[in-house]
Amino acid sequence: MSGLAALLGRAFGRLDLPHAVPPGALPPPARSLAQARNAWMLRWRRRRLLWRSFRSRRDLSPVRDRTGSIAPDAILCAVTLRNEALRLPYFIQHCRRLGVDHFLIVDNDSTDGSREWLADQPDVSLWTTKASYKASRFGVDWLTWLQMRHAHGHWCLTLDADEILIWPNWETRPLRALTAWLDRSGAASMGAMMLDLYPKGPVGAAPYAPGQDPTEVLQWFDRGNHSVQVQPAMRNLWIQGGVRGRVFFAQTPRQSPTLNKTPLVRWNRRYAYVNSTHSILPRRLNAVFAEDGGELTSGLILHTKFLNVIVEKSAEEKRRGQHFGDPGAFAGYYDSVSASPDLWTPASTRLGGWRQLEALGLMSRGGWT
Repeated sequence: MSGLAALLGRAFGRLDLPHAVPPGALPPPARSLAQARNAWMLRWRRRRLLWRSFRSRRDLSPVRDRTGSIAPDAILCAVTLRNEALRLPYFIQHCRRLGVDHFLIVDNDSTDGSREWLADQPDVSLWTTKASYKASRFGVDWLTWLQMRHAHGHWCLTLDADEILIWPNWETRPLRALTAWLDRSGAASMGAMMLDLYPKGPVGAAPYAPGQDPTEVLQWFDRGNHSVQVQPAMRNLWIQGGVRGRVFFAQTPRQSPTLNKTPLVRWNRRYAYVNSTHSILPRRLNAVFAEDGGELTSGLILHTKFLNVIVEKSAEEKRRGQHFGDPGAFAGYYDSVSASPDLWTPASTRLGGWRQLEALGLMSRGGWT
């Protein structure tokens, strides 16, 4: 156990690495048959996901299609969003600073001016839809269709508007340098853990202005109450915990949100995310951690969910029921967030720079410098 997995294990205090077929559990012929059956099932699953993404194209209506301006070496960013006018100015600015050249964005029937603001951005291609976010696999079908059409051969970020991606040396080593290094290393993807940030005091009381760096408001995080294991079938990391696990899912930890993602992929039209960006097919793209004594480069997603708008948004999302497979099971979660809780404790850690986060084992430079 090493690389990202070992770093996470040291930071979080628990690591479980089950195998899809435990070594020695089956004789060699049986292991080969089991592995072949698993590979066959995953291929068909990927084909089904691509087919439903192809069908979802009917949901989308173009608002501004600027994809003709995408250069052959452009780095793309794909996003599905609804009512994110408050976050968008900083999110887009940050992605541009990272090195994103063009955005593929689906607006899911915003009513707060998000669509109009995005339509005016010269590096944004924008589609809109009133269709069900939940029925589209939480927007993944829509983005997969756009990635099939426009991202083939490109490095592509897939993010939410409340996610700020960073990596070791990100301030001086831009995305193009990182992707060039990944190409030279033979890597087609990079993983990242999602770190929930929160303010000190009631979450609804901390003021935030459009364009402001959210980390000026959300300055705290939980550093040591995460669990990590590897899912046997897909071989993807499964990380849970953090402040949401501590506060909202302490009695039902297996229901707490998944915190691992693979947001950066050199895209191919035959690829498909399975569960948001938590796992992807082909499953070799989930190999974003090392088990052989080395380290793989990983990033970190600073999750800005707990800006003050979360109070109003939680009440709305409970009513809409679009963000979970079983919305009723999360009614208590929405009610708790709507009450504007104070998530801070004396054990909370104040956010520093990327060196602090790397030292805590929350991301790794691997061979990246």
